[in-house]
Amino acid sequence: MKPAARELTTYRPKMPLTIPAGMAPVEFFNSPANLKNLAEENGLFRTPEDLLMYRKLIGHSIEFDTSIILDTSKRILDPLGRPVRRDQMPRQQKKVWNKMTQIIFEYMLEKYPDPAESLILCGEASLDATWPLNKPGVPSIRMIHNHFMVFPMVDLENAKLANPNDANLTDSGHHSLFLRHLSGIYHEFLEILDLQILSPISTSESSFKLTGYPQGLPCWEVKGGAKKLKDQYFWYEYEQVLLGFLDFYRTFFSLVSTGEPKIPTQANFPQQIAEVLLESARFQRVARDLREQVIQDPQFANEIRWRPAYKQVLYRDDQGRLIVTISQNSVGNAITELLGIVIKREENDDAYRAAEPALLERLLDVRTRLIEANLGEPIATPSWPEGKFFSPSKTD
Repeated sequence: MKPAARELTTYRPKMPLTIPAGMAPVEFFNSPANLKNLAEENGLFRTPEDLLMYRKLIGHSIEFDTSIILDTSKRILDPLGRPVRRDQMPRQQKKVWNKMTQIIFEYMLEKYPDPAESLILCGEASLDATWPLNKPGVPSIRMIHNHFMVFPMVDLENAKLANPNDANLTDSGHHSLFLRHLSGIYHEFLEILDLQILSPISTSESSFKLTGYPQGLPCWEVKGGAKKLKDQYFWYEYEQVLLGFLDFYRTFFSLVSTGEPKIPTQANFPQQIAEVLLESARFQRVARDLREQVIQDPQFANEIRWRPAYKQVLYRDDQGRLIVTISQNSVGNAITELLGIVIKREENDDAYRAAEPALLERLLDVRTRLIEANLGEPIATPSWPEGKFFSPSKTD
């Protein structure tokens, strides 16, 4: 069968939330009140560094699905003043973030050892000071988060084909900038990174064979496999990939915004920006064309994220290799779509409750490893008496 994006239906429960009158659902879900609910109703684990692990009640997978968010909502009240990327985190905070990511990802690899049976990924993204200020439902959470997911391959194989023009798959039309128009120079620019553990791998080799994604994005293989996740130098290189991406993004959208080619003041690789990006006629032409489209099309202009917005993904490919890639994160685009998987959530309380005990057992298992690593404390809430999950059928 020819590789193609898939549309997977994932069940979710009825939401036990009361949305205030006069407030749109998207406004509530992007509000501090929702973050408070995440901790109180679905929180699993919290560290002294404000890192909160919780289950995704409106998630992507009922096999394994959890997130870590940097919850500074009570400490930093200005939403625009909160960290939204790993390069904005203090050293100790970042160290614990990396350790939690390593432990959870290793758990998924151990629990799901066969790449032919399970797709494993985690995706780090800005959430979400980058959202256009004139976009309805502007998020006020605005903090970095990491999302961990497992999908049974049989479910993906049986899923229907997705519409290739789905707004999520195409980043509302923006993803094509990096793929169809700037792919070559994007790859060339990121070749400047001096990496030892992360080794460039071609798009054809790194793609998830069922879907053919990620398409045209620079990818790196983790040489040495899972054991390298314990190496602090791996996380240094992981951040270098982000820093290179930030330079590319800022340079391009500054050019779109002002029409003036210049090196951003906070550039990480200024010489390469000058020599690779600003010397490229194609880079400048694509920016000029996009600038004109923004001026002429108010609907398109409303979708632009002027501040750097990214999705950095670590996943296991069909051959069992660990692959890193990074892409821009436009409005409406989720982590899974980078691998060609569109999630359609369907409210089905019975189906979700049937899967819930096994899902929560796995989440509590991995939480135990975080506790044993002495990274923080389990959360005991009304929904988690004594920090444990009790099936609704047992507590009625």
